[in-house]
Amino acid sequence: MARGPVLIEIDDAAEPKVSVAEAPPVPEDEIAPPQGQAMQVAAGIAARKPSRLVRWVWSLGLALVGAVISIKAWGFLSTLVAQNALLGWAITGLTGAFLLALTVLALREVAALGRLGRLDGLRRAADTALAEDDLQAARAVTDRLLALYKGREDTRWGRDRMAELRGDQMDAASLLVLVDREVLGPLDQAAQREVEAAARQVAAVTALVPLALADVAAALTANLRMIRRIAEVYGGRSGFLGGWRLTRAVMAHLVATGAVAVGDDLLEPVLGGSILGKLSRRFGEGLVNGALTARVGVAAMDVCRPLPFASGKKPKVRDIIKQSLGGLFGSKSS
Repeated sequence: MARGPVLIEIDDAAEPKVSVAEAPPVPEDEIAPPQGQAMQVAAGIAARKPSRLVRWVWSLGLALVGAVISIKAWGFLSTLVAQNALLGWAITGLTGAFLLALTVLALREVAALGRLGRLDGLRRAADTALAEDDLQAARAVTDRLLALYKGREDTRWGRDRMAELRGDQMDAASLLVLVDREVLGPLDQAAQREVEAAARQVAAVTALVPLALADVAAALTANLRMIRRIAEVYGGRSGFLGGWRLTRAVMAHLVATGAVAVGDDLLEPVLGGSILGKLSRRFGEGLVNGALTARVGVAAMDVCRPLPFASGKKPKVRDIIKQSLGGLFGSKSS
């Protein structure tokens, strides 16, 4: 029997064609929306308070290392002076200069902690004056605040205005509202610009750098720098220890109040509508991290400010998010 090609005909009507337009949509529930993981991890790291045992271990370890280094350095300098007096005394002088610089640095840290405490004391005194409607206490707070900003060019106009208008204020609330508007108003604007810059930086790094843990490092670094600059704007001048203590206080407050939680309303001022589930994963994480940074910035302003915000004057997180992240899209219609 001869063999050859076999033609098989398929009835087109047996299997109907399916168009792409008629394909079922991908279920949105299967795609996890961005949660701002980098900022949540950074907040957890900054807010975590080490246990007493860990603090003891670090303290004893540092004391032991310091003692060993001191003994070795003393033996080295003594031997060097005995072998070569000129070179030995030169190295001894260099070591003394290093220790002097280290002492000055330690004193600066203590002074920085003192300035942060001074801001906190002003805030408590202002709260007491407002609660008791004590005009004399409000005037004392005003004098302390003006002394704090004496010599700063960015508060010169406000201090001049206070000299003209403070005598007309007949109650504590009006006097503190006046000093809030005239002296702290420009400082609030400067602090808000720091928050906007940090939010943009965190959003951009998270969205564009795909390296593992790079977004966490960038978020933590940017937030530390932002909080430190906000403290400096309000006169805190926090050092390393003071800045870290302040950051931990701000982050602990945010974690405790649930302000690091994410919802669709977080980015609604930027894009509008329910959008978190519709963004690409990396891009959405960047936006959420930037928005959470704005929340941290507003909390830092509230903590570092020497006076409580007047009613209705506290910056709104939504406005800062819109101002700082809106430029990443060009316009809402695009």
